[in-house]
Amino acid sequence: MNVHVNSIETFLEALRKELEVPDYRYEQAEQSYTSLGRWLHREASTVRQFDPQVYCQGSFRLGTAIRPHTDAEEYDVDSVVELRLLTKRDKTQQQLKAMLGVEIQAYHDAMAMVKPVREGNRCWILDYADGAQFHMDVVPAVPNHDQQHRLLTASFLDARWASTAIAITDRREPTYTLLTDDWPRSNPKGYANWFASRQAEVFERRQRAVLESLRRQGLVTASVERLPAFKVKTPLQSAIMILKRHRDNMFARELDLRPISVIITTLSAHAYNNQDTVSGALFAILNDMDKFIVYDGAKWIVANPTDPMENFADKWNRDPKKKEAFDAWLRQARADFYAAAQAATFQDMANALIPRMGYAPSMRAMDRLTGGSRLLRAATGASAAAVGSVAAPSFANAERRPSKPQGYA
Repeated sequence: MNVHVNSIETFLEALRKELEVPDYRYEQAEQSYTSLGRWLHREASTVRQFDPQVYCQGSFRLGTAIRPHTDAEEYDVDSVVELRLLTKRDKTQQQLKAMLGVEIQAYHDAMAMVKPVREGNRCWILDYADGAQFHMDVVPAVPNHDQQHRLLTASFLDARWASTAIAITDRREPTYTLLTDDWPRSNPKGYANWFASRQAEVFERRQRAVLESLRRQGLVTASVERLPAFKVKTPLQSAIMILKRHRDNMFARELDLRPISVIITTLSAHAYNNQDTVSGALFAILNDMDKFIVYDGAKWIVANPTDPMENFADKWNRDPKKKEAFDAWLRQARADFYAAAQAATFQDMANALIPRMGYAPSMRAMDRLTGGSRLLRAATGASAAAVGSVAAPSFANAERRPSKPQGYA
């Protein structure tokens, strides 16, 4: 009987596949915001003259979305409607949101959507039919690149990503009803471009490999440029997906303390150094991600790489328990994945990760590698080290407090 090479890399690849969002979900998300874009550009649209652009943001744009735990949970598709011919001086945040809300409601009615449109603090929320298993958050926005560029350069900060900056609405802001330049800032395109820059070399290699594989199977004749990005998974994306599920399960009963995804994603992207394997990426991230947390003597900082004036860790400074929760999560993740890397069998790897990765995905990952056969699982009991698996990592225990931000690329 041929036995698969038993390594943590093989197991982590299988685990990532268990967490992966199916291609049709990415296609479904793209269809939803493309459809909304067509609606906003129709002849009768009340915002058509402002050149609305609809695009995806968040984990679906970054390729780090993970499937929900159960079929009862929904995918959260985040989108932006940027009215490119409007400015902050033309409308208040409230007026912009209300204006777009009229079109969102009309779209909802035209598409015979059953669940009512909901209003969030920053967005309108479209709930699709139960079978679709997703909802779309629609954030109204206007361009903000000129002011953002001036703001950053005046403070001698990196403004290279400012060309895609936007201003968004937030009904919690004191300036929400005022005609002012003081709007909440965002830059989802810039962040996605920065994230892509951290993995560009590996992404390009993997993209070409995926395309070549599809060509060999006669499934595609398209060029690399036309291959959807979601068809490619890099080690960085895979590692983030695994860490997010580990985080979700660890804080399932303490959601208010759960480390936010943008911090995990940002620190992971900083720590990633073009490793070609999921295990290489994961252990490099676990070892180094806290090096990119800044403590300036008064506060913790995880700067937005596209807007260094925004601190993703601002809540840590208001509630120290959130920083403590992040530290506890990182310690636990290091312990769990170290134990998995030391394991001699796929069964032992699954056992090491079940408490925080979950029983079902851990066992299904093992079944992917063993064909679900208990006999084959038993046959994979040879030492992982003996068959050339990835060496188990070691992690420093000392807390690191760098004095300045690093890793911006």
